[in-house]
Amino acid sequence: MMKRTFDVALALLLILIFSPLALLLWLAVRLTSPGPAVYWSNRVGKHNDIFRMPKLRSMRIDTPAIATHLLENPSQWLTPIGAFLRKSSLDELPQLWSILKGDMSFVGPRPALFNQDDLIALRTARGVDQLVPGLTGWAQVNGRDELPIPQKVLLDEEYLHKQSLIFDLKILWMTALKVLTRDGVSH
Repeated sequence: MMKRTFDVALALLLILIFSPLALLLWLAVRLTSPGPAVYWSNRVGKHNDIFRMPKLRSMRIDTPAIATHLLENPSQWLTPIGAFLRKSSLDELPQLWSILKGDMSFVGPRPALFNQDDLIALRTARGVDQLVPGLTGWAQVNGRDELPIPQKVLLDEEYLHKQSLIFDLKILWMTALKVLTRDGVSH
């Protein structure tokens, strides 16, 4: 209950602070590439339930619906401002809506794409599917895009057993540092 209260309060505060920037970014996406500014991705949530997660669109509208690291040349699919959005993590701003709605938390395992069967199966076997997915997580601050899936799942499982408000605050602080230094972002 405390985690949910924290999530809602922080999400509301950040929406107030970042609304002008989000509006400018929305406009920039619309002006630099065809298609909607927000991309709704089918993601795996708690108990492996599918939910729709919003992101500012950083990829072309004809990009295959697979994990970016599985694309042969991910940069060819980026919109003109896509690289900036991804490296700055500003494409994640609409996920504040998912946090308010309760589909996500600030901290938890990153929500898998609906078709990442290997990741979903490993998380389910380790009990990680019992967690609400997060905007950031223990795996993100320990390697993000650079980690192989089994290692990500082990870190997600470690979070499952160690989760607390203090641990969440530590992960949020580490995330802020990683985002500011763009550490661990490969595309």
